[in-house]
Amino acid sequence: MSAGAFPAGSAIASRGGSAAQPTARRRIRAGKLVTILYFVVVFSILLAPLVVVVGGSFSAPPNENVVMSYVQFPPERLTLEWYERIPSTQLRALGVSFLLALAVAVAAGLIGVPAAFGLVRGRLIVPRTAVSAIMRAPLQIPHVVTGMAFLQLYYVIGDRWGGYLQGTAAGLFLAHLFMATPFVVGSVGAVLQRFNPRLEEAATILGASQWRTFRRVTLPVIMPGVFTGLLYAFIVSFVDVPAAIFLASPQAMTFPVELFHAMEQDFTPSSLASASLAAAFAIVLVYAAQRFLGLDALLRSRTK
Repeated sequence: MSAGAFPAGSAIASRGGSAAQPTARRRIRAGKLVTILYFVVVFSILLAPLVVVVGGSFSAPPNENVVMSYVQFPPERLTLEWYERIPSTQLRALGVSFLLALAVAVAAGLIGVPAAFGLVRGRLIVPRTAVSAIMRAPLQIPHVVTGMAFLQLYYVIGDRWGGYLQGTAAGLFLAHLFMATPFVVGSVGAVLQRFNPRLEEAATILGASQWRTFRRVTLPVIMPGVFTGLLYAFIVSFVDVPAAIFLASPQAMTFPVELFHAMEQDFTPSSLASASLAAAFAIVLVYAAQRFLGLDALLRSRTK
């Protein structure tokens, strides 16, 4: 083979490589474009109902003599009238739902975290699979069945010992706690199953007490599971309708049930306005948690 063959081959290879580079770049750009379009479509579908609700809450009636009992989107004229006409019962129910969901999340955490430790690390008399199935049972039961079951249970308790719990905040709290606790157990248990026990052994060898080991080593590692479980517990309680509709009363009314009754009986765009306020409140709450607590840090396991 002559020495001049190598430069020719190199030239051919360089021309082939230079021709392949634009093709690869076009494929990358096409892939990015498809990905962007996919996410645009998905988020449009997810956010479209919220956009309609918020837009409809600003729609003004065609004239003062027309009573709006429908959703007008896009609004022909803008007004804040419906925000001024939000019933006080809906605002009160929004406060009740927030406090109830917060209490349920805290109680579910206090019960679910130790239960997850016992389920993953404990020495159980009964088979572990049976205990796990019992803990997951509330997730398999429809919420409407849970509401009916708690309603009948409260009637039985009231008939036998007095003190009916249906229609009270305590009755709603117990029902929501029953539905929300499995989310904490499941999320914390999933993190514990991947937890490296040598981290705790190293802390103990270095002289840390059990409480200090839990606070400085175990808790930071399982914090993503704890935070996720508390968030799910809060959401389950805050948005529940099927169970709360059996247990709520005018004295203990949650926001979703109050909104459901308002739209069922006498719908006005003021219901859209109160729903928009609830959505804005949720967005502000998430932003505040991100700003002051740092969701990114909470969702990462920390070992320091």
